[in-house]
This record gives sequence, C-alpha cells and structure tokens, in this order.
Amino acid sequence: MDANVKKLVDILRDSKKIVFFGGAGVSTESGIPDFRSANGIYNEKLGMNLSPEQLVSHTYFEKYPKDFFEFYRDKLVYPDAKPNGCHVALAKLERMGKLSAIVTQNIDGLHQAAGAENVYELHGSVLRNYCLGCGAKYDAAFVMDAAPDVPKCPKCGGTVRPDVVLYEEALDGEVIQDSIDAIETADTLIIGGTSLVVYPAAGFIRYFAGKHLVVINKSETRADSKAELVIRAPIGEIMSEAVDAL
Repeated sequence: MDANVKKLVDILRDSKKIVFFGGAGVSTESGIPDFRSANGIYNEKLGMNLSPEQLVSHTYFEKYPKDFFEFYRDKLVYPDAKPNGCHVALAKLERMGKLSAIVTQNIDGLHQAAGAENVYELHGSVLRNYCLGCGAKYDAAFVMDAAPDVPKCPKCGGTVRPDVVLYEEALDGEVIQDSIDAIETADTLIIGGTSLVVYPAAGFIRYFAGKHLVVINKSETRADSKAELVIRAPIGEIMSEAVDAL
C-alpha cells in the first residue's frame, strides 16, 4: 500500500465525524467532464465570444433560452453516468457511521445514486426541475425529451428550468448553513476533486477547525499548505483503496 494511502487509512480510523467537500474532479472518473473545457462550438455557432460561465448564467437563460438549453443538455446533463469509486467509498463511510456529510459543488446526483443520504448540493441538481409559472416539478428526462425546444409545463405553459444555481444567482441559504454547520463540527475534512476556485462555496472550508485536513486533487489547491495530507492522484482509486482497508 502506498504511504499516502496508508496515512489516509490511519486518519479515517481516527475519525468519527468526517465531512467530504468535493467538486468536479469527483465525477470526471464517471465520464462527466468539467464544462469549462468545452464551449468553442457554441461561440462559433452564436458568433459570440462567451465563456461557459456566461452560457449558464441567469442573464443568458432569460435572453437566449433555446441556446441555453442546447448547451445545458449537451454539456451539463449526463443521464448514463454511474457512480465511481469515490462516490461508492463515501457512501460506505456513511454507512459505517464515520461520514457525517457530503458537501458537493456537483449537480449530477451521483452521491445519492451511490447510496449516500446526507448530501448538501450547493449548486442544486440536474435531476430536479420546476415550472417558473406554477411550480410543478419535473425530472431530468422531461427536460431532455423536450429537445431541441425550451421545455414547457403541460399544466400552465410556463418554462421549466433546472433546479441548479446559475451564475449571477445566489446559493440557497439553508443549504449554505447546513454545509457550514457540518464543516464546523467535523473532526476531519477531506477536500477532493476541486482546486477551490469557485466562490462562495470554496470559502466554506475556512470554518473547519477539526483535527485532520486532507486534500485529494490532481492539481494544487489553496488548502494544500494547511493540509496534514495532500494526495495528487485519481480520487476514485484513492478513496476506494483507503475505505476498503478499514
């Protein structure tokens, strides 16, 4: 066993209240890419120089709903994606009574698909959608099946939008508070699959005052200098091996 993995196993054994804070890197092993890497085709088509952040902004959703949904369906919804080793390992840690919460920036629902229950989705979920007119709720298939058009509510005719936090929109206050409370009371915080550049979510880690801080990410993060353990490797492989060794 690699020395870093062995140290992670020791930390997990010593922990009673672990919180996992994760980002896009957690789901890349499930075949879900970081959406920031693929927007050139849309700029060419639209004749605009737009960043992916602009393409999934509240303003763009309101002004160009059809183009918004084309990008959204193609780049943000992956209905065939399955949980990977990290998702499965975290769900196992929760069943063991060691993991108290998952705080995720992802919108794919894969933590719940793996069996985790206490998941705080900072940016919402593509699995939930609602009508702006009457509030009726719809699943991801409803939005996908409406392609190439803007999904409309059959009850009132209103636009159905994903229950995700778009750029320019505020995070849900209750989810924020629950996430902070979990981090504040944790004895171990594992930061995984995120370089901590997306705010305000990335700022939540400052509330951690527990015993063990672990970072598992392929690239450098702002928390590396404070971490007890930093591992630069695929997170699915690392978490699977460590949890299986408990």
